[in-house]
Amino acid sequence: MNAISFEGKVAIVTGAGNGLGKSHALELARRGAKVVVNDFGGDLDGTGSSKTAAETVAEEINKSGGEALANSADVSNVKDIDELVLKILSKWGRIDILVNNAGILRDKTFAKMEIKDFKAVVDVHLIGSAICTKAVWEPMREQKYGRVVFTSSSSGIYGNFGQSNYGAAKMGVLGLMNVLKLEGEKYNIKVNALSPTAATRMTEELLPNDALKLLTVESVTAGLIFLVSEEAPNRLILCAGAGGYAATRIYETDGIFLAPNKQSPEDVAKNINAIIDIDGQEMYEQGSQQTMKFATKASKGLK
Repeated sequence: MNAISFEGKVAIVTGAGNGLGKSHALELARRGAKVVVNDFGGDLDGTGSSKTAAETVAEEINKSGGEALANSADVSNVKDIDELVLKILSKWGRIDILVNNAGILRDKTFAKMEIKDFKAVVDVHLIGSAICTKAVWEPMREQKYGRVVFTSSSSGIYGNFGQSNYGAAKMGVLGLMNVLKLEGEKYNIKVNALSPTAATRMTEELLPNDALKLLTVESVTAGLIFLVSEEAPNRLILCAGAGGYAATRIYETDGIFLAPNKQSPEDVAKNINAIIDIDGQEMYEQGSQQTMKFATKASKGLK
């Protein structure tokens, strides 16, 4: 396979001042992309702000012969992101890649969490991803090319104690991915998700040093680069960490049909083993397939 190149492409990476985002931005630039390094420069909980983080990464790219633009817009601010996109289009004429990586943490058990902290995390991870994607969506449709990646997490896909806000947001971006895959397909816009595990500001307090050494950001970036390449898949949840790569997929069991006189909670309970039986399960491309399955079962069952 030929080396993946981004010559002539323009990429935006949010939350690119540190950790994964920085690694993504540097590698995209190394492979020829013009890169917008976006980072609000706040603390891990989203408080405070600084231009320094984004400027440092952009300077590193420019000094190494690449081309980068630093930006400190808040991804949850529509006006700031729209202005950023107009600036990029004016400077480079196109936007090919968006990596939604920006994030904050405000971990607490749900019992102790204030709704303001729930909302703050959802605003950055989910609403911020939607705002950034909406801003680049029309330019990508017009040029009939785009690659969008949402950053998900095992905390959302599977759950993680004390992260109800983060988990809800990280599962939310998968719902957004599923719909945008359908809406962007005919415009050659491919939409995927990355579920990373790496040694970053978000994980350094949680894991021992030996484990952190294996969880390199570069190993995750390898997966990201594939997801935004010309040969990218569509609607893939790629899990990456410590050199391990896997895919998370959502399947629906074949299920059962209950006649009208049997559609009771007691009969649902009686048949739960058949309902959850994985034999014949399928991975659907859109929600209407579930409706058609149930309608078909019902029509056959009533004959």
